[in-house]
Amino acid sequence: MPVVLWVPAVLALALVVLPVLGLLTRVDPARLPALLLSPAALDALWLSVITGLISTGLSLVLGGPLALVLARSRMRGLRVVRAFVLLPLVLPPVVGGLALLYLLGRTGPLGQLLDTVGIRLPYTTAAVVLAQTFVAMPFLVIGLEGALRTAGGRYEEVAATLGAGPWLTFRRVTVPLLLPALGSSLVLTFARALGEFGATITFAGSLQGTTRTLPLAIYNTAQSDVDAAVAMSLLLVVVALLVIVVARPKAVEGRL
Repeated sequence: MPVVLWVPAVLALALVVLPVLGLLTRVDPARLPALLLSPAALDALWLSVITGLISTGLSLVLGGPLALVLARSRMRGLRVVRAFVLLPLVLPPVVGGLALLYLLGRTGPLGQLLDTVGIRLPYTTAAVVLAQTFVAMPFLVIGLEGALRTAGGRYEEVAATLGAGPWLTFRRVTVPLLLPALGSSLVLTFARALGEFGATITFAGSLQGTTRTLPLAIYNTAQSDVDAAVAMSLLLVVVALLVIVVARPKAVEGRL
């Protein structure tokens, strides 16, 4: 590797690492255990993990087939469909929250239909899951679609020539091809859901124990107790790092 590349590489690493380390200079070590074990922090962490896992599972159930359609389908307008799928990656999350609110809120077209049967989604835990899924699912779709395109369709074509039907080919050929990329895609999806803020606060609000995830708790606490907010931020950083460090090597091993 050219030595000159070390300079921008080190600067890029410093840009990512130093701000995080700067949090350690702000928190009082003596207060840190009490702040991390406060009911507000633990409730927010528990809600973040549970909703993050649910939204990751929902992203897999919905986004997996979508990735397969994008990678294998030859329907017209596929480029436009892909652009809409990737839209949450470039939209400000608060715009996604407003879109969900005006679609599923009491005055929205789908919200009015749901309201007639007694279902109200905004400002509920279900709204948190939907907001997280909206912003995180594209990460899974991109990962799986890329893996399918890299692998190509030759194995599935061979299976078809040997008499395997579409469903058998999917189970015995396509799914094994996706497994190496599935791990890393799920990790990124969960990590993104864990840190979701803008769409959640817009569509679900910030109700402790119901919709106040850890990012929302950090924002809410920062208005009155900066030390507590910094402690919660460190907690979120540690959880995210654990998810990536523990799960990422397994995903890499699967590829090898």
